[in-house]
Amino acid sequence: MYSVNLAAARREFVDLWGQMANHWGINRTMAQIHALLMVSHEPLTADQIMEELQISRGNVSMNLRDLINWGIVRRTSLAGDRRDFFMTEADVWSMFQIILRERKKRELDPLMSRLDQCLTLAGKKPEGAKSNGGGEDEKAAHEAYVKRVTELRDFFNTFHRLFSVLLDNQPGSLAKAVKVIDKLV
Repeated sequence: MYSVNLAAARREFVDLWGQMANHWGINRTMAQIHALLMVSHEPLTADQIMEELQISRGNVSMNLRDLINWGIVRRTSLAGDRRDFFMTEADVWSMFQIILRERKKRELDPLMSRLDQCLTLAGKKPEGAKSNGGGEDEKAAHEAYVKRVTELRDFFNTFHRLFSVLLDNQPGSLAKAVKVIDKLV
């Protein structure tokens, strides 16, 4: 089907993408399926993915479903063929915009909510001495806690706002933002 060089290059890319999976918070097989679809010149069936990666039907099915839920793989059909075919977003910038948007939703948004919750749980600054005798010490501890958690929240809020601007729903907005940043540097 492919030349020896192209087949080896494809395997190397799929392996590389699979190794990177842990850094992205996804499983190796999910990344390998995504990589295979990225370097395929035409949509693939689940059977073709199973054969190429030597993995079970259930594994392919579960990971394709996850990739579809992330929005970076879509199901398609070919005229005259009743099977389902799968393909990934062709534009690299759009694909990473989708991935970053999903990571923001799954990781950064809950983090911001939890940091706000941590601040709310701390309550107001303690007044005067408490019955346990540690009034001033408690006030200092409270101030330090609120200060540090607020600084963290503000830090992550900066990224939250940045991601919100970069990941608006306009195609190509991430690429445009990088070009603007390049001009500033």
